[in-house]
Amino acid sequence: MPNANETKRVTKTSLYSWVLYKNLHLQLAVVGIIVITVAMRVLPLELQKRIINEAIGLKDLPALYRYCALYIGTVTLAGILKLAINLMQVYIGERTLKVVRERLYEHLLSLPIQFYRRTSPGNVISYIITEFIPVATFIGQAVAVPAVNILTFLAMAGYMIYLNPTIGLISITIYPVEIFILPRIQKYFRRANRRRIKHTQKLSGLVGEAVSGVHEVHSNASIPLESRRFRLVLEELYKATVLQNALKFAIKFVNNFFMSLGPFVLFLIGGYYAIQGHFDVGAIVAFLSAYEKLYDPWKELMEFWQVYQDSSVRYKQIMRAFDHTPEFAQDVVGREPYALDNDVEVRDLTFVVGGNIKLLDRVSLKVKGGEHVALVGFSGSGKSTLALCVAQLYKYTSGSVMVGGREVCELAKPDMSYNLGMVAQHPFIFDGTVRENLLYSCQSLSMQGGHCPGPAEEPDLDTLIKITQQVGLFTDVLAFALRSRLEDGKHDDLRDSIVAVRRDFQEGQEGMYADVAEHIEFFEMDNYSHYMTVAENIAFGAAVEKDYDQEHLHLQPGFIEFLQSHGLMAHLIVLGETLARVVTDELGPEPSHEAFEGSPIPEAEYGEYQKVANRIDSGEPLSAEEKDLILKLALGFTPGIHRQVPLDRGFANRVVNSRQDFIDLVNETRPGAFSFFMGDEYIGAVNIKDNILFGRVRSDDPSAEDEINHRIMQALIMQGALEPVAEIGLEFEVGSMGDRLSGGQRQKIALARTFLKNPPVLILDEATAALDNKSQARVQNIITNNLKGKSTVLAVIHRLDMLPYYDKVVVLKAGKIVEQGPYQELLDRKGALYTLVHGKED
Repeated sequence: MPNANETKRVTKTSLYSWVLYKNLHLQLAVVGIIVITVAMRVLPLELQKRIINEAIGLKDLPALYRYCALYIGTVTLAGILKLAINLMQVYIGERTLKVVRERLYEHLLSLPIQFYRRTSPGNVISYIITEFIPVATFIGQAVAVPAVNILTFLAMAGYMIYLNPTIGLISITIYPVEIFILPRIQKYFRRANRRRIKHTQKLSGLVGEAVSGVHEVHSNASIPLESRRFRLVLEELYKATVLQNALKFAIKFVNNFFMSLGPFVLFLIGGYYAIQGHFDVGAIVAFLSAYEKLYDPWKELMEFWQVYQDSSVRYKQIMRAFDHTPEFAQDVVGREPYALDNDVEVRDLTFVVGGNIKLLDRVSLKVKGGEHVALVGFSGSGKSTLALCVAQLYKYTSGSVMVGGREVCELAKPDMSYNLGMVAQHPFIFDGTVRENLLYSCQSLSMQGGHCPGPAEEPDLDTLIKITQQVGLFTDVLAFALRSRLEDGKHDDLRDSIVAVRRDFQEGQEGMYADVAEHIEFFEMDNYSHYMTVAENIAFGAAVEKDYDQEHLHLQPGFIEFLQSHGLMAHLIVLGETLARVVTDELGPEPSHEAFEGSPIPEAEYGEYQKVANRIDSGEPLSAEEKDLILKLALGFTPGIHRQVPLDRGFANRVVNSRQDFIDLVNETRPGAFSFFMGDEYIGAVNIKDNILFGRVRSDDPSAEDEINHRIMQALIMQGALEPVAEIGLEFEVGSMGDRLSGGQRQKIALARTFLKNPPVLILDEATAALDNKSQARVQNIITNNLKGKSTVLAVIHRLDMLPYYDKVVVLKAGKIVEQGPYQELLDRKGALYTLVHGKED
């Protein structure tokens, strides 16, 4: 990892300085290969001349064989060396780009919070990922392309002069004229390219902004406004792109024109010399080949120049965009991070933002080590700003914030990480597993040389379970696990334990589990299950192979034949057609997303089923594809969930009576395609919860679901299987930015990872705002009972009924502290806090 000073200099580093950055030995090797390659390019020209003049002209067959062998050998070797040069260019460019991106990314993360408030995430992503691609190309080519092409040009020019000085010199003089014209066109090309890049980035930012703020767009019905903004920028991009391409083609035209002048000179003057007997045929062929190869390096140099100009513009724009100095030191140099006392003192703290707006105005506050202080006030009072200044997320304008006797703005980030933890109102959850997010703070601390409290570098499973139980996250972790399926070939012991837990449930229907048994529809061979699909009821199992799952089963000829032979097909077609008509009539032409809850038709396929329903109503015959859709809909029908159509009892009885035949058929023709619901075996195709219950939950009551999960947890404990199941839940993938989690689950994870770190100073910025009352009370009990007198807590509070738990309450208004003291004492004064609590002036 580069040190802090090196990281700071990255935006000041010139583009060309990267060319030799740890690449000098590689670039020298490339130059050595180039010298050999150029020789291998000139030699075939001389061999061409000798083949024509000496071998063919003198009818010397051994000479023909010799020269041809040398010719193909030199051409092959030149091609191999060119391949090696290209591969080394790519290696050098991508290797260097990796270093540039790493250092720039580290610098980027160190920039002030305010930088990100005025910079579009889309632009940052575009800069780091897309805009750097031409830069890598240039870095890889920076030595190789000029060297190989300049040397090739000089070698070919020298060989042409060797063949005929007059024609050679005249042919070469064409290029200075081209050098005079082309740069002038390229200057305008560069300007157009800069405009194109500028408008591309603006368009990218506009799209990113609209997507991020799509709720605002919808709530204001501002699609026309956003479309107009997009159209105006798109028009500018269109003009810049057209102009850039016109200039690019003009450059190609000039190149091609001057390329054609060379053969014209050769044919005119060389032909005259040949007719006079002063120029032989072999020399003409060799000269023409040399001239054609003379243009190749010239063309590549022109293209390289364009790559350089494009890369230079992009590189400067990227570095200029990120050329900001971090507000705080990012690393400690020559010492370990400070282990500070946990007293906090704020003196005359002022924080000013643009337009001379004072968010904090001469705030002073003392917090003793281990004391718990609540910050309250109306919206905009400055309470969160004060917390963020103490947490070193904002750099205050004037005044002082002392933690353990040291000034916060003078401490490095590792110092703050060692001594302070923070939970925000809207915590960020990273893509990955629950476990990875819980350990995020501890792993960061470990990389800095420290570790979370405890004997191990990383909290063990018992610690994770304990902390998740404390914040109320363990029930969520358990739910994640219960919705998971065990992978084949893994967790064999756990499978056996789950089957044992299932037996406990089955045997305990009249005992300890009787209170939840009424909410479960157990799998029974002789009864139709209203909470399984029709397909699952027929199979009395779940598909293992993809070809037999809910999406594909209706396309299997053997299954279709089974349905027909057992008299099920006709009723399924009627059921599917009825569902299509009833559901589409009920939902209407453009249903909302929420309308599909409890619908047998998926939202993504609704349009197709609307067309099918219309054809059914019109009496038109359905196509084969439409009949497949109808059968698929019927097979996915779950009567306990899809209440639009009642289940026909006669059909249900036929399904139950056909089950054993289907099981026998599958075992005979496609063994392993299904996992059948056998009471003494683990069912690999369904999740852990269905395996334990050996059935499905049939209640929509959330309290019933919670009670069932509680009983499952008790049964897992009795079988010693709770920990392995919890481990599976901890591996649950939370999605990008935690989008598979609720707001409350995100806050619980953020609280748990901070409690795991157990910092001396804890900042809570409305850290329980997304939690229900029960969860909030649980978290507050942890803070009060476990941390009081040990960790200093500075909490921005939104629920005023939590204030009695705090040693001191600080009331802010318009960026100033208007009163502070114990909760009851402030209420008795009937001042600002009294007004907040009772909502009116006394």
